[in-house]
Amino acid sequence: MGKDTYRVVTRGADGQIRIRDYDNQEALQKRHTQIGVDDCSTDLGLRGLPVFRGLVGPMPEGKNVIRYESPEVFETLTKDWSSAKASRRRRSRTHPPHTLGISVSDADELYSIGSNIEPDVLEGIG
Repeated sequence: MGKDTYRVVTRGADGQIRIRDYDNQEALQKRHTQIGVDDCSTDLGLRGLPVFRGLVGPMPEGKNVIRYESPEVFETLTKDWSSAKASRRRRSRTHPPHTLGISVSDADELYSIGSNIEPDVLEGIG
């Protein structure tokens, strides 16, 4: 499968995030009770992996890590992620968005020769 590290993220009694890595699935199963098998992950590489009592997961973390989190850590990190402001990039435009690149007199002329553009729509352009 290519993923070779199993990571469990919990919160210690002091409130600090604790991360413990396991080299293989067997080492993880010695410390946690398996209650099922993942059969619905959108990451097909995670399907068939164990589901453990008291942990949320499996979930991918990079290319080689399978992550499990305590419910409290999962809730906290999800809230932090969802409340973070996404930076929005603005695209530069070659023309301001309100212009068609024609003057009002040209717009009037287009309308008079049968264009579908109404003159009042073109007011303020140019």
